[in-house]
Amino acid sequence: MDRTRPGPDDAVVAILGARDPLPVRPRRILVTGSSGAGKSTLARAVAARLGVPYYELDALFHGPGWVPRPSFVDDVHAFAATDAWVCEWQYTPVREALLDRADLLVWLDLSRVRVFSQLAVRTVRRRAGRVPLWNGNTEPPLRTVLTDPDHLLRWAWRAYPKTAARIPAVLARPAPPVVVRLRTRADVAAWLAGPLGELSAAAG
Repeated sequence: MDRTRPGPDDAVVAILGARDPLPVRPRRILVTGSSGAGKSTLARAVAARLGVPYYELDALFHGPGWVPRPSFVDDVHAFAATDAWVCEWQYTPVREALLDRADLLVWLDLSRVRVFSQLAVRTVRRRAGRVPLWNGNTEPPLRTVLTDPDHLLRWAWRAYPKTAARIPAVLARPAPPVVVRLRTRADVAAWLAGPLGELSAAAG
């Protein structure tokens, strides 16, 4: 076990580590972490191993020109109501709706330095290659990191503590999802090959 804390009615709520067995086979999974932690990559891997659909929230949120899609909230509520899915846990307007349905929350709790270095490399690669993102959008010029206080790199550095701050409220819910905390890339690999991989093997 990673650690424990008092839960509802003084029950003990455990946060599982990379090698702790999962108590049930999850069907609706959220992946949380800071920007650049690798949420989408992990979510895709989980979906592939469990054979359930993956929904990328950034693709549902961003329209052409980075304008939010008006159907975003309705689209998320529609898939959240189904029996099985994997997605990132982000965007305030849909966080509670997703959490209400989730039976597993995977917390990518990588160090700030590791997350920021991954994000910086990804940002430079996407901009240098003019990599098309969601609905034809591309990363802005790199110089805007100096002029735009809300540039992704600057915003991500400021927002890093927010993920950990949300976890106590998750655990305090009357019926919280199982929470797995992965602190390193090695933890991610061990969890995919171990507890999650064992579920996949059993299903096969």
